[in-house]
Amino acid sequence: MPELASFDYAIVRVVPRVEREEFVNAGVILFCRTRGFLEARLALDTARLAALAPHLDLAEVERALAVIPRVCRGAEAGPIGQLSQAERFHWLVAPRSAIIQTSPVHCGLCADPAVALGHLLATMVRLPPPGGETEHGIGTKNIQR
Repeated sequence: MPELASFDYAIVRVVPRVEREEFVNAGVILFCRTRGFLEARLALDTARLAALAPHLDLAEVERALAVIPRVCRGAEAGPIGQLSQAERFHWLVAPRSAIIQTSPVHCGLCADPAVALGHLLATMVRLPPPGGETEHGIGTKNIQR
C-alpha cells in the first residue's frame, strides 16, 4: 500500500454579491507539500451562476478563475509565480472580499494528490446527475418534495 501524504485544500467559490454571501462552487485548489504538488481544477457551472446572478459578466469571471491554475503552476504567473508552492497556496486561499473567494482550508490524507483533487472536484463542485447518486450514495432521488 502506498504511503499516505497529508494535503490541504480549499474550494474556489464565485460570490456575485458579497453582501448576500451566496456562492457557486467553481473549483478546488489542493496543496501536498510532501509530494511537491500544487494544482487547481475548475468546473464552473455557468447556468447555475447565471441563475444566481444574471447581471454578471461570465467571461470576466472565467478570466479571473483562469488565473488560479496559472498561479499554481508558478512560472507563468508573474511575480506571484516566483514564490514557493506553500506561499502561492497561502496567497490563493487568503480571505478576501472579492467575487472570487475560497472556502476555509481543510486537510486530508491521500496516496495520490491528483486523484484526491479529482475526487474533491467531483464531490464538492460538480452536481450529481438529476435523480442520480454520488459515489457516497447521496443523491436526489430519495428526497421528498
